[in-house]
Amino acid sequence: MKLAPCDLAGKARCIMIGGFLGAGKATAAVAMKWLPKWWTGEFFGTFLLVFFGCGSVCAAVTTGAQVGVFQVAIVWGLGIATAIYLTGALSGAHLNPAVTVSMAVWSDFPKSRVLPYITTQMLGAFAGAAVLYLIFGDALRAYEGAHGIVRGAQGSEATAMVFGEFFPSPGGAPLTEALRARMSGTSAFVAEAIGTAVLLLVIFCATDERNRSRPQILVAATIGLAVTLLISLLGPLTMACFNPARDLAPRVFSSLVGWGAIPFEANGHGWWTVYILAPLLGGLLGGGIYRAFFESAYRD
Repeated sequence: MKLAPCDLAGKARCIMIGGFLGAGKATAAVAMKWLPKWWTGEFFGTFLLVFFGCGSVCAAVTTGAQVGVFQVAIVWGLGIATAIYLTGALSGAHLNPAVTVSMAVWSDFPKSRVLPYITTQMLGAFAGAAVLYLIFGDALRAYEGAHGIVRGAQGSEATAMVFGEFFPSPGGAPLTEALRARMSGTSAFVAEAIGTAVLLLVIFCATDERNRSRPQILVAATIGLAVTLLISLLGPLTMACFNPARDLAPRVFSSLVGWGAIPFEANGHGWWTVYILAPLLGGLLGGGIYRAFFESAYRD
């Protein structure tokens, strides 16, 4: 069969396009090879955690989409479960510095990877906050205008709470002295430490292969459910952090886009004692309880 000139030209174009597409795929594959799979897992897993979790807070504050703490909590839990299912095979789905540090101390996770994991988690959380700001930026400005909130001024923690966390939960309004009386810095520290300890205990027990009653394919769902329960209990008091990356990276982002010093001043030193130090110590406590009481029991 003899091809007409136009057919020959069309075939040549197809070959060229196919060549470009093939080369593009090959280039992308080569470009991704220098990224270890754990980086992909921790970056995108933490991104999704913030996108779904903080996104539910954005929607609740600016639109009233979620009514009550449980509706926000269940979105957090489902978001975390989804992130774990997608990234667990790549990195173990830590998605949380408290998990990474506890795994390095109480498990066989390489200590040399602690800092790289935490750095990647911070980057993923920051990216998640940035994307949410692109989506909810107009809604946040409209909410602030409707409620007389001046971003960066005292009281603007009312909207900064969609990124970083505060105690007690502002609930979309400035923190008053009456509200602050509900939760002291010491009580907030204890709540975050205990909440993170419970979370890490659940993670260690649910992932221990010697635990004959472990949920197996429902491990991610079990961890997500534990987060939902903890947020339902502690969310009104501390906004239920349990994850320094989820708090610090979005908090820094909010400071850069107009809230200024408010995210770091509204609770005094609480931004690091309650939301960084307490989860790290609580995670170690939860892992220690697992090691002392559960690990050996599962062997029997």
